Amino acid sequence: MQTEQPSDRQAWLAVVSLAFSAFVFNTSEFAPIGLLSGIADSFDMHIAETGLMMTYYAWVVALTSLPAIILLSDVERRRLLIVVFALFIVSHLLSAVAWSFAVLMVSRIGIALAHAVFWAITAAIAMRIAPEGKKTQAVSLLITGATLASILGLPVGRLVSEWFNWRITFLLIGGCAALVLLVILRVMPTLPSRNAGSIRSLPLLLRRPALIGLYGLVLLIVTAHFTVYSYIEPLVQQVLGFSGSLTTLVLLVYGLAGFTAALLFSRLYRHLKAGVLLLAVGLIVLSMLVLVPLTTTSTHLMLIAACWGMGITLMTLAAQVLVLELAADATDVATAIFSGIYNVGIGGGALVGSQIILSRGLDQTGYIGGLIGLAALAWLVFFCFAHLRKHTQA
Repeated sequence: MQTEQPSDRQAWLAVVSLAFSAFVFNTSEFAPIGLLSGIADSFDMHIAETGLMMTYYAWVVALTSLPAIILLSDVERRRLLIVVFALFIVSHLLSAVAWSFAVLMVSRIGIALAHAVFWAITAAIAMRIAPEGKKTQAVSLLITGATLASILGLPVGRLVSEWFNWRITFLLIGGCAALVLLVILRVMPTLPSRNAGSIRSLPLLLRRPALIGLYGLVLLIVTAHFTVYSYIEPLVQQVLGFSGSLTTLVLLVYGLAGFTAALLFSRLYRHLKAGVLLLAVGLIVLSMLVLVPLTTTSTHLMLIAACWGMGITLMTLAAQVLVLELAADATDVATAIFSGIYNVGIGGGALVGSQIILSRGLDQTGYIGGLIGLAALAWLVFFCFAHLRKHTQA
């Protein structure tokens, strides 16, 4: 029987399997972005109706992350991970054969439930199984897998859909998950629930100013980010006047910059600690504010996309690591709250962006997103930073 102290080689294999899992899960979350037209055609629906898949997905994750992990707080983590993968795989099979949009939505809700539990437990698992002194690198690798979903997962998913159809894309995602599950069954050690927390953990967590401040920061900056990023494709083409092929290149540059940031994160965090958040939020806010007024050439656009991609990746990594450090006695509950808040930001940002487009116009999203981002920056500087600095210096 596997133990909780695997060899370094086995430990890294387990961490890499989690990183690839993150790639698969995040590819699935955002896959509908590139498949909406095909899905709409299949069910004879308007694209605005099928677009609700993204909204429902984010809100299901947000609403279920914390309750699920509290209910499952005593379950051994390897076993829980296997059940999560089983639900994820079966739900994708249902997506592939969905005979109505309602059935497709049911399958997506199943995937969202698996997603909620997956992201609530995997960062803590990665830190537990990582070799000694490599915990930050393990989390960085996990987020790198998630980042690669935007670089490779979405384009490949769309390409498969164009060659065959959207059903094959979902089938392929489910197949990849099945392969990862086989690896996990072989290399993942038994992980009894530890420091997962329970409903009794909530009052303790809510009395930690640094943690509450961090959650507030994540809500504000993720909302700001998705106010603009949710509509980046029409913004680049309709407002900035660039081609569809250049838009694809912009997204690739954005993703590659995020990947680079993930590789650099461990070193940056070691030297800057909470200062990484200041750098990251600053990059995000600056990118949104200058996107429309200062983008006059494709070179400008690429530079802004690179800064933006690095900023959001560094913010996500730093916030995730700090949550785990600030709530070491209730990691799964704290991470579930983090995941839920992040998804509230995704859904909230997309909603704010849509209202701005309807009331003020697409060209105003960058400015409004930037203003929300400035509020996040002020929150970080005047409330969070002092508490986080005390923690990192302790």
